[in-house]
Amino acid sequence: LALCRGRVVRVPKGPLIRVVGTEVVIPCSVSDYDGPSEQNFDWEFSRETDFMRIVSTWDSTFTSEEYQKRVGHGDIKLRRSSNDAVELVIRNIQPTDQGRYKCSTPSTDATVQGNYDAEVQVKVISDGLLVSGSKARSSMSLRLSEGDSFKLRCSAITTSPEHTHLHVTWQIKSGLTWRDILSLTHEGKFQPGPGYEERYRNGDIRLDTGANDTYQLSVSQASSVDGGAYRCLVSEWVRGADSSWQKIQEKSVEIAAVAIQQTDVVISTSNVSVTERDSLDLTCNITTDRSGIFQAEVIWYFSASPDDTLSDAQVLLSMDPDSVVSDSTLISLSHVDRNSYRLLVRDVDVEDSGYYFCQAAVWVPLHNGSWHKVVERTSAPVNVVVTALEPDYEVFLNASQTPKFSDDPTELNCRITNVQDTEANIRFTVSWYYRQRLPSDDVVTEELLATMDADWTLLLGDRSRKRTQNGEIIFSKKAVDTFSLRIQWTSESDRGDYFCVISAWTRHRNNSWVKSKDVTSASVSIFWATQDYTLTVEAVRLKPFFVAGHTFEMTCKVSSKNIKTPRYSVLITAEKPLTDQSNPNGTTRIISLNQDSVVRLEDWTDQTRVDGVVLEKVQENEFRYRMYQTQISDAGLYRCVVTAWSPGGGGMWREAVNGLSNPIQIDFQTSGPVFNVSVHSDNPTIYQGELADLLCIVTTEGMALEPDDMSFDVSWFAVRSFALDREPVLLASLDRRGIVTQSRRNGSSDLSLERISPLEFRLRVHGCEDHDFGNHYCVVTPWVRSATGVWQREPDIKAKPIFLSVKMDVLNAFKYPLLIGIGLATIIGLLSCLIGYCSSRWCCKKEVQETRRERRRLMSMEMD
Repeated sequence: LALCRGRVVRVPKGPLIRVVGTEVVIPCSVSDYDGPSEQNFDWEFSRETDFMRIVSTWDSTFTSEEYQKRVGHGDIKLRRSSNDAVELVIRNIQPTDQGRYKCSTPSTDATVQGNYDAEVQVKVISDGLLVSGSKARSSMSLRLSEGDSFKLRCSAITTSPEHTHLHVTWQIKSGLTWRDILSLTHEGKFQPGPGYEERYRNGDIRLDTGANDTYQLSVSQASSVDGGAYRCLVSEWVRGADSSWQKIQEKSVEIAAVAIQQTDVVISTSNVSVTERDSLDLTCNITTDRSGIFQAEVIWYFSASPDDTLSDAQVLLSMDPDSVVSDSTLISLSHVDRNSYRLLVRDVDVEDSGYYFCQAAVWVPLHNGSWHKVVERTSAPVNVVVTALEPDYEVFLNASQTPKFSDDPTELNCRITNVQDTEANIRFTVSWYYRQRLPSDDVVTEELLATMDADWTLLLGDRSRKRTQNGEIIFSKKAVDTFSLRIQWTSESDRGDYFCVISAWTRHRNNSWVKSKDVTSASVSIFWATQDYTLTVEAVRLKPFFVAGHTFEMTCKVSSKNIKTPRYSVLITAEKPLTDQSNPNGTTRIISLNQDSVVRLEDWTDQTRVDGVVLEKVQENEFRYRMYQTQISDAGLYRCVVTAWSPGGGGMWREAVNGLSNPIQIDFQTSGPVFNVSVHSDNPTIYQGELADLLCIVTTEGMALEPDDMSFDVSWFAVRSFALDREPVLLASLDRRGIVTQSRRNGSSDLSLERISPLEFRLRVHGCEDHDFGNHYCVVTPWVRSATGVWQREPDIKAKPIFLSVKMDVLNAFKYPLLIGIGLATIIGLLSCLIGYCSSRWCCKKEVQETRRERRRLMSMEMD
């Protein structure tokens, strides 16, 4: 295929049939060439054998003498459409231009391949197309009314020697350009123009053919867009050698100028303002130039918005073409004259305010006696405002109860006074508002507390909804002219300005209520001077000196100011030394007594001394704390934390202020022994499955004690990390009575904790696993028996941790799997040998039967 590739010059397939006097365009293109992208072209013409040069794109001297005049005048020219294509244009072609036209391209290729010229035959025929309009010498003028029908005719005939087809198009010109209405194509198809598709489908626009080669345009239901100049455009088409249709000429003739008189519908009155209970009078006028018989159908509409469509509007009254009016009690529609229709609304109400418009349709009689609607129009809306008859009244707001302190009640009364010009169909409702008071001049928007609608349904605002549902705020109507707002327990957030709005509602004809007037009262300020709450707490130790084992006693005296009928809740706290391991935070909550005198143990965890602390109320502002059988571990600073409460809404108590007393110190001066604790292990690195021994050793310094006078609580902890950055985990504990407690474990290893000497405690981890590694330490709580026989608890002592490392024993880990593997392999081998022997002995045995041979001696050949 690459070897056959070469330059290709193309012209249309001939012959090209053209009409004398028209313009001829012959395209020529070249492809598959080498060299520059822009190619040059030469055109030549021949009537018989010799070619005459016409025009060239690159040589101005190329034109023959015979064509120089026509080329110079522009009657013959070349028009380049692209780098590789041109068009030969011949204006006003004549019969002498009939012949062969050749298009040539000078070579720019490296090698000569393909064709460098192409020819096309042009045939010139005479003009046989005749287009004409009506018999009148000029186009006619038509003046029609909107909705009328009209018909236009034109005649088109051709006497061409060739087999040609006509394409007829009716066009309208309402501005500067012609627009297609309807066409009968050269292929015999009807084609409506843009915007006329629906009217063509409805049959309002038709194109009919008649005798004497006439083409008639019929237009029904004429509208304003149908006004303008009409012409008949006819083009002649012929089928070319390549079976495609080619337009060879086109002619047109103007037929008529059509003017459409529009029908307008207007309301004679512009925007209207009437007073409630008066009558509303509107007139709908139809403007038309029809002189014949017609009837009108009128419909009056009402809408709340001028932008509503007819489907959204409300139909008031209608009159059909026979002047039959739909029934209505308060609205009437009458036919005043030929083109006017009057709407009368009696006893108008406020709800009649809105937009009114009318729709009119014109009907004309047909030849068969029926009526036909020719046009329909809708007027512009007229705004009607009905002014309500407002009642006259005043509003007065006063406070019947004002608070002096927080939680006092507040009651406001909103009263209607000087009521005048009210009727039986007037109803009053109230709305309550709150406005916060600010020391500056900042503008504060009011907040809605509650409002009543026309049926006295109470609607709550966000500010008061929850408190009203809880019964803290009450809205009521005390009398016909009095509304009340009561706050049962007024808080500081309720201080501010209050005002009420009385709304008057008027009942309309449909028994609906519409708000007609609002009157706002003057504001009432709810405010009382407040002072900061003060609370003073003093702690006093009743016994100035005591020793361990005795009872500690202190009292808390409370005084307060600016608190209404206060009650107090008391909490006793102890600040232990930071060396106390039982409470690393330093502060312990011991016991509390609330404002209702209910006692509760807080963080007191000594089960042996559950009843060892007592907190009681001595007087209304005095409380006493006792701690029996004090121990050395009880040393620290003791305080009273007091909270003052004042009565709140709904019988609840509200926290007012907190106070903290001075500290009371408990300090024991002892000369007893000093205890030290350490952890020891002979082998801190072990293998999995082995036994780990950890010793907790207690040593004493100072005064020596008998073993029976000492007892210890021992707890073992582990931190599963190298850097002690995790929470310790309790492993096991041994109290001074010898009871062992173990925590739950997830692994298979086990623990044992025992006392092996008076001052040594051993923790054993049996069958260690890898998760048993980490830092291990013990916490010891010493107990010392005093001379009086009372056991005293000493502060907790924590030992320095020791790291336990668990390794894997590779030999023991693989010993049993190897032995099991060797044993299984031996058994499988022996079993395989046994199966093979049995198979060859019994299952695969084959008996071979040999042919019986006779035992005879060979005879000698001589004997044979």
